[in-house]
Amino acid sequence: MRGRGGPIRPLNPLFVLLTASTGCALTVLDTNMVAIVLPTIAREFQASFADVEWVISTYVLCFASLLLPAGAIADRYGRRRIYLSGIFAFAATSLLCGLAPSAKALYIARALQGVSAAFLLAPALAIIGHTFHDPAERNRAWAVWGSIMGLTMVLAPVSGGVIASALGWRWAFYINVPICLLLAWSVTVFVRETKDTDARSLDPAGIVLFASFMFGMTWGMINGQAHGWGSWHAISGFLGGGIALGIFVAVERAQTRPMLDLKLFSNPRFLGGVWAMFAYAASAQVMASMLPLFLQNGLGRSALQAGLSMLPFALAMLIFPHVGRMVERCISSHGVLVTGLGFVAAGNALTAWGAALSSWPVVMSGMVVLGSGGGLLNGETQKAIMSTVPRERSGMASGISTTSRFSGILLGFAMLSGILATTVRSRIVALGCGEGCGHPLEFADAIVAGDLSDALAGLGNGSRNLAIKKAHHAFADGFSITLLVAAAFALFSSILVYALMRPRKVSAPHKAEVSG
Repeated sequence: MRGRGGPIRPLNPLFVLLTASTGCALTVLDTNMVAIVLPTIAREFQASFADVEWVISTYVLCFASLLLPAGAIADRYGRRRIYLSGIFAFAATSLLCGLAPSAKALYIARALQGVSAAFLLAPALAIIGHTFHDPAERNRAWAVWGSIMGLTMVLAPVSGGVIASALGWRWAFYINVPICLLLAWSVTVFVRETKDTDARSLDPAGIVLFASFMFGMTWGMINGQAHGWGSWHAISGFLGGGIALGIFVAVERAQTRPMLDLKLFSNPRFLGGVWAMFAYAASAQVMASMLPLFLQNGLGRSALQAGLSMLPFALAMLIFPHVGRMVERCISSHGVLVTGLGFVAAGNALTAWGAALSSWPVVMSGMVVLGSGGGLLNGETQKAIMSTVPRERSGMASGISTTSRFSGILLGFAMLSGILATTVRSRIVALGCGEGCGHPLEFADAIVAGDLSDALAGLGNGSRNLAIKKAHHAFADGFSITLLVAAAFALFSSILVYALMRPRKVSAPHKAEVSG
């Protein structure tokens, strides 16, 4: 490579890798730290459970919807430039989140933060992919990237608990600002500008329709638990999302260079890999957001205790990608995916049993099994998807993979949270919790959101202690049922992935035709 004054000294690839990986890790750090402080937010704002759901869902919705276009924009206008823009936008929107005066203002700021996160993650991944060309170097680079992401999952819940206890929940957002400033400096020093002169054009219709589909489904699931699954609020969301999906498919098929090439899904192995990624996110990775709710609202732990209690799950997620690489020497890639989904199903079921018993040892054992399955899948799903497409389609395949991951987190969280809220409300009413605290459904909603202190404000000490015990029991029962649904979905997905990705036997006539 040459510049105006002669040869340009190549930058250290390790520094480029660490700079790009830090941006990716920041999106995970933010998501998992916020999950720990959700009950604290609910208490301060006296927020409903729907408000709590939107704090997570608006972020992931905008994030997942814009990953594909963000990648295309980075390729077209410069990966370094878009990465820097995403970093500064993430810092600004994190500040808005920390300053939010109400729950509604917070989830609107979270939506903007999700937009900026897409323009942070997509160019960061593109920078790594562009920097490492040799297959061996690329594999090592992605292994380092995976280790950094796994370490982030370990540190995030503990950091969230410490911040919530020592500084308050707003610092879960404020902490992003100095990190972003240091990251921006690192980008200016270590990352050189690159772009793709043949980058595909943007697809405004596809972007709007895909986002509308995701929003409609999320709207339906969140309002379903809040207003009833047969209410117009829920039905309109599902109906609008379904119509948007149908139009999206028609629009993408009609284009010569679509944002999403649907022909890729005609390959059963590619479809199986994408479904494995979606199922992993919807039944395992989503638990990074849901387990802290149970630990605080079901077991009565503080934010700091909940963060520390997440370590069995997080450490298993960190260790088992490396186990998966060793196991792959003995079994095929699709075998690892099927095994990982089986572990996720077993882990969810075991954790459900522990939640029903309110037994921490059983819950912890289930979290370890769940994290182990998630770790196997986290290390293998991306590789399984990328190995089934031609090299020239790797950019789009990577975008599809990342989008399916965050779509799984979004839809999984919305659906499982809806089941949790509906079940907990019915259990609270059945147990007669909080008699004397006003309308039972309002009391139930406060319990689901984690605002236990406000919900029990009208009770005396004796009645208060009994109501707390019943509320925790009701939440644990609801969470147990929610986990069983996640276990059933993971088990179904394991069978489906096996059916899609198993080696096909070539028929005798076809063999003769090939040999002839």
